[in-house]
Amino acid sequence: MNVEEADAAVAPIAAAIGEPARARMLYCLVDGRARTSTELAVVGDVTPSTASVHLQRLKAQRLVKVFAQGKHRYYSLDRPDVAAALEALNVLAGGGPHFEPNTPHGLRGARTCYDHIAGTLGVALYDRFLALGWLSAPSRTDASCDVTTSGHAAFANLGVDVDAARAQRRRFAFACVDWSERRPHLAGALGAGVLRLVLKRKWVAQDLDSRILRVTSIGRRELSGRLGVSI
Repeated sequence: MNVEEADAAVAPIAAAIGEPARARMLYCLVDGRARTSTELAVVGDVTPSTASVHLQRLKAQRLVKVFAQGKHRYYSLDRPDVAAALEALNVLAGGGPHFEPNTPHGLRGARTCYDHIAGTLGVALYDRFLALGWLSAPSRTDASCDVTTSGHAAFANLGVDVDAARAQRRRFAFACVDWSERRPHLAGALGAGVLRLVLKRKWVAQDLDSRILRVTSIGRRELSGRLGVSI
C-alpha cells in the first residue's frame, strides 16, 4: 500500500466524520431513514445554517447524499460502506447515539398517504417488491421506478392491474419518502392499485375517522405467505 496515497484519501474523510456535530448527524442516519437538514440540526445541536455547512462537507466526502421531495430536501447515508465504517467506529468507541422516531404507534404501523400505503407496512412492501425483482430501483437522481417483465406478471397474479395503472393520467410509480419511517414506500397509480387490492381482499381495514390501516389476521397470513412480508 502506498502510505502517502492512503493518507491523502483517508484523512479528509476521517476529518469529516471526526467533528462531533457531524458524527451525531451521521449516526442518526445509520438506521436507514432519511432526514431533513432541520432535523439533523437538532440532532447535531447546531443552528440550521451551521448544519447546512456540515452537510455540505459530508456530501463532498460522499458520506451523505441528498434528494428533494416537494419543498423538502432529505439526507441519507451515501452508500452501505459508510454505515459499515460508522458501525466499526462505534464498536471501538463502545457505544453511540440512538435515534427513535416519535410518530404515534398506530400511524407508524400502517396508514394511507393520499391513496397509497405508508408506514412500516408501506415501506416493507416497497422493499419486498424490489427484492423480488418486481420493480426496478429508482436512479440516484429520479425517484421514478418501473415494473419489470417478471413483475408485470407477478402483480397481475396478485390482482393488481398494471396496464390500467399505467394508463391513468398521473405518475405511474415512484418512491415516496415515508415521513415516519424516512425510507421510501410505493406511490403513484401503481401504489394506489396495491392499496385498493389489500382493502378489497380485506388484508387491511381502514379506520373510519383516521388514516390508520389495521392489518387483519387474513392479511397477516396472506402478506407473509404470498410476499414474505411479516408485520
